[in-house]
Amino acid sequence: MSPRPASSPLDAAPVTDSGPALPRRAVLATGAGAAAVGVLAGAGVAPAEAAGRRVFRHGVASGDPLPRRVVIWTRVTPTSASRPGSGRGPAVTVSWEVATDARFRRVVRRGSFATGPHRDHTVKVDVAGLRPATEYHYRFTYRGARSRVGRLRTAPAATARPRNLRLGIVSCANWQAGFFAAYRALAQRDDLHAVLHLGDYLYEYAPGEYGEGSEERDVRRHDPAREIVSLEDYRRRHAQYKTDPDLQALHARYAFIVTWDDHEVTNDQWRAGAENHQPDEGSYRARRARAHRAYDEWMPVRMGGTAALRDGTRLFRRLRFGRLAEISMLDLRTYRSQQVRTPAPTPVPAPTPGVSDPDRTILGAQQLAWLKASLRRGGAQWKLVGNPVMIAPVTFAALPRDLIAPVNDVTGLLPDDGLPYNVDQWDGYTADRREVFMHIRDRQVTDTVFLTGDIHSGWACELPYDTGAYPVAGGSAGVEFVCTSVTSNNLKDILGVPPRTASRAVEEAIKLNNRHVKYLDFDSHGFSVLDVTAERAQMDWFVIGSRSDRRTSVRHSVSYLTRSGTAKVERARGPVR
Repeated sequence: MSPRPASSPLDAAPVTDSGPALPRRAVLATGAGAAAVGVLAGAGVAPAEAAGRRVFRHGVASGDPLPRRVVIWTRVTPTSASRPGSGRGPAVTVSWEVATDARFRRVVRRGSFATGPHRDHTVKVDVAGLRPATEYHYRFTYRGARSRVGRLRTAPAATARPRNLRLGIVSCANWQAGFFAAYRALAQRDDLHAVLHLGDYLYEYAPGEYGEGSEERDVRRHDPAREIVSLEDYRRRHAQYKTDPDLQALHARYAFIVTWDDHEVTNDQWRAGAENHQPDEGSYRARRARAHRAYDEWMPVRMGGTAALRDGTRLFRRLRFGRLAEISMLDLRTYRSQQVRTPAPTPVPAPTPGVSDPDRTILGAQQLAWLKASLRRGGAQWKLVGNPVMIAPVTFAALPRDLIAPVNDVTGLLPDDGLPYNVDQWDGYTADRREVFMHIRDRQVTDTVFLTGDIHSGWACELPYDTGAYPVAGGSAGVEFVCTSVTSNNLKDILGVPPRTASRAVEEAIKLNNRHVKYLDFDSHGFSVLDVTAERAQMDWFVIGSRSDRRTSVRHSVSYLTRSGTAKVERARGPVR
């Protein structure tokens, strides 16, 4: 890939003159065809709305809300040839508006944005000059065709003391494994401030790979019909996901705060390679650059602190919500060392050399220093960490820390926190975890909550300083709440067994060996809602029925909370209201 320089005028800040709208006949001349508009009109959809659905067929989105700024996004299809990833179609100008009312009688900001095939006809604007803690509506216009209306809320002022912060929490949405009922249920709520997406927003696999259940059946097939590798491939896959009506509804309803995990590029990636990247697929670094470029184009996120295209520059960043909370979003793929080699499968986990090597990192030196600075920053009470992979130790045969060194004088095999079951998590990079936890202890940091996705299961954990001695001694650095997957396979799916059967034994074995794990559900799909007040942070888990049913049911499952100043997890009586 030969990316266009970031200084290109087409990435510059948009001009502020929206220009006159063209008559409707000009809309019909843009190339997708009057026939499609006629069909929609015949179905009871107004012609202007039909044109908007056609021209803005990938919906609208917003993201990274700050007190006076927010990113808004769309993708325009100006001609029938302007398909995602095609590199075809004209350079065009799209107008945008932000208003305090849904009918746009009180427009407070407007402008225009130049786009074209160089950025896959996406539009991303960092709108400034807004008021803190205020609800806004936004829309886009191209040649008289209008997008659907999106809604968002800006963050409170840095000195404000909001009563609460309520976030939808999601991760791991595999198109081929089912429908996105979790997104539908969140979009139907009216009580959230934003949605936190913790990674695996999309998956790279070809049809027939990693679908639903043990047989990997495709509930619906990926486009393109191959594993994605090229820039065109990644653009098309992003486009496909953004045609899902439930995801479109959720993006239109709430601002997203996102990070990536591995599948936005390919499975189990690290800084110089990936498990699912083969030599015949070309350069891994080129593949990652293409994936990051498409992500930057298609997601409502500031990368490198700006909405301008930067071809995958820094994704880790902070967002402040008054004096109540600050969210630090991590990138745990771009800078990490390669995962250690695990031993051949055995009935119980075996020693895994290298997981405690201080020269190996999951964060990278710059991000580690940045995270430590985030945790010690004053001003916000709750330190929320958007964490793509699990940080709580999940190990077997952990010994108290003061016994590990003598044992290793003899064996040299024991990692710092016991024998890990998943070295793709922080358990495979214990030196970085130890430095973060010791920083929390030494600086007396309180009210730290890691919010995590990735492992397709629900967890509530305390974060012990000394896994082997916990809870008798050592104390806790904070807590971790892990959301389930939207659709991606969990343990019961992989085993092909009914829910709450074989998984129960595994859950109990893990909790028995890890006394800091207070809740574990290997069987459910769905979403979570985090509600933060000055007194506590509470996570509610909601689960869906069948992934194959577009209208499947949704119900509350369980709730856990941590009280301010405790670094402990306890069962809550019910979901927040």
